[in-house]
Amino acid sequence: MLNPRIKLRHLQAFLELAKRRSFVRAAEGLAITQPALSKAIRELEDNLGTPLFERTPQGVSLNQAGLTLLRHAGPALRALEEGVTAIGNGLGRERRVRVGALSTVESRFLPRAIERLHARHADIGVRVVGGPSAYLLSRLRAGELDLVVGRMTAAREIRDLTFEHLYYESLVFAVRHDHPLAGLVAPAPARLSEFPWVLPLPQTTLRQQVDSFCVRHGLDVPGRVVETLSLAISRHYVLDGDALWVAAPREAVAGDVEAGRLAVLDIALEEQGGSVGLCTNASLQPSLALEAFCESLREVAAERRDAATQ
Repeated sequence: MLNPRIKLRHLQAFLELAKRRSFVRAAEGLAITQPALSKAIRELEDNLGTPLFERTPQGVSLNQAGLTLLRHAGPALRALEEGVTAIGNGLGRERRVRVGALSTVESRFLPRAIERLHARHADIGVRVVGGPSAYLLSRLRAGELDLVVGRMTAAREIRDLTFEHLYYESLVFAVRHDHPLAGLVAPAPARLSEFPWVLPLPQTTLRQQVDSFCVRHGLDVPGRVVETLSLAISRHYVLDGDALWVAAPREAVAGDVEAGRLAVLDIALEEQGGSVGLCTNASLQPSLALEAFCESLREVAAERRDAATQ
């Protein structure tokens, strides 16, 4: 039986803080004061008899007890919201899939899967949310997303979630077609620091690969750097100047490479490509719409694998 002292406001405060990782931002998201949020979290932890968060100078993060509660509280509140919505909508016939998309699948793979879904199920809507993997996986765990698609690792944030591998995707160095390094055979890694870099955001899966590359080759990130997960910003910044697009998903640059606008440098960023797949929350009952979309993802991935072997 649920502890009667645990109220809905306690769980709402917990979920918002778990998502925002900051008391200030969580309070703003709930439209309450920071002291009120702190009080709600303190009451929840007192009622459960255990801390749920680890406090750090950068904000807060969930400890193991917090991760366990998030796994159950998020889907439970989401189910309650869906029930209320269904009553408000009469029959509650809306069919929608909420997708968290990492930048590695935004250019071709995900759009093709959505096209495949709509060719068969015109009544299913798709809502796509972008962002770093840690943010998207936290929303998946909270029941705010139905799945996350992209290149992921066995990071802390993926625990208690289900990952299904679809295909391997490599990361590359991309430059404009007439860049000084374009066309060179195995240019020395030290030359990379002569130019500006476009990098993934810190503490993301893609940035980890860049950091590992720099350590292996004794490189420092240059001062002229743009940090972003935006494919559009990365692409235009590289096309318009001498910058290197570091850790560009091969899918994201394939069209421009084929058209002769971009070139991929003859430098291996990683030993092998990373695993691109779909991540779901096993504690959530999958809808028919989600199952249909996952099947579309699997089919497009299979066609991609077949094309790669030809």
